[in-house]
Amino acid sequence: MNYIQLHQQYKEASLFGRYITLDDIEPLLEGHRLGIVGKSIHGKPIYKLELGTGKIRILMWSQMHGNESTTTKALFDFINLLNSETDLARKLLSEFTFCMIPMLNPDGSKLYTRENANGIDLNRDAQNLSQPESVALRKIFDNFKPDYCYNLHDQRTIYGVGRTSNPATVSFLAPAYNFERDVNDVRIKAMNVIVAMNDTLQQFIPNQVGRFDDSFNLNCVGDTFQYLNVPTILFEAGHFQRDYEREMTRKFIFIALLSGLQYFYENDIVVNKIDEYVKIPQNKVVFYDFVYKNAKINYDGIEKNLTFAAQFKEVLKNDKISFEAQIAQVGDLEDYHGHVEIDAEGRSYTDDADDFPKIDSKADFILGGNIRIVNGNIA
Repeated sequence: MNYIQLHQQYKEASLFGRYITLDDIEPLLEGHRLGIVGKSIHGKPIYKLELGTGKIRILMWSQMHGNESTTTKALFDFINLLNSETDLARKLLSEFTFCMIPMLNPDGSKLYTRENANGIDLNRDAQNLSQPESVALRKIFDNFKPDYCYNLHDQRTIYGVGRTSNPATVSFLAPAYNFERDVNDVRIKAMNVIVAMNDTLQQFIPNQVGRFDDSFNLNCVGDTFQYLNVPTILFEAGHFQRDYEREMTRKFIFIALLSGLQYFYENDIVVNKIDEYVKIPQNKVVFYDFVYKNAKINYDGIEKNLTFAAQFKEVLKNDKISFEAQIAQVGDLEDYHGHVEIDAEGRSYTDDADDFPKIDSKADFILGGNIRIVNGNIA
């Protein structure tokens, strides 16, 4: 199967960048078999879309966190494929019944915040069900009775694959169902699908697939659904080299979705692939967006060569996301990598303040009197 060609063919051109809101997706939902399963704090509809007639029932939801939009883009790319009336589309629609919630948190999506309009993280509300968005998801779960759940998220640029210098472009997790993190038949089913997706992704992003931490928290939706005996898979769309708009990563999420579904009807689902699952390296926090090495800095009256780092802060301005680099760490960076690394080679650090990289200050400075760094990068 030519995954790259399929994605190019079905990529939804109207969705791009990081800022995806309800206004962007509503036109794409017209003409579909839709339901409104609830409303947000601000009264925005929470849509569900059902496609297919197959016996395997899969519940997918995206933008539970409003500022995590990559999987929403990939989900609409996948919906375009399902609507293509091709042999592949007919095969998928006959094997599966999909229930999709493209945007669980429309208020947070508009505000570009992780939380909903009440400041609540919906992924920590699975037990209290204190928010209308949480109630809507649980209602769909109870009524649809899925055989599998796909919990679609983004993750920050700070994650790498193990302690390597490879970014965790896509990460997966078969969540735990108890504090002991035991493995039962339900988790094994989720692990098997993850192994299949990883096998395919290694052809496109070798050594850039990670495994998310499986510490148990019953307040998390994935842990709750796994506890309720429904195999649940967490998707984390991460950083691909210089792809801050996550346009490359959406492609890999699309490939993961499609290759995982192929696994259901091409393999024996009862096979235990736990050994292959645990071989996927666990994510580690090993990255900053920028690392500057060997800069000469006046430190307590003594000139020293120091390494420091900057991280982008994502700021919503005029309906666009602005990436603003800020100093994040000075020293203690031996185990960290930069998505961009700049060696000052002993050049002196100067800035418009006191010639020291202060935490949370803008990453605008000069190295050696002639190398200007503006918003983190060489100008």
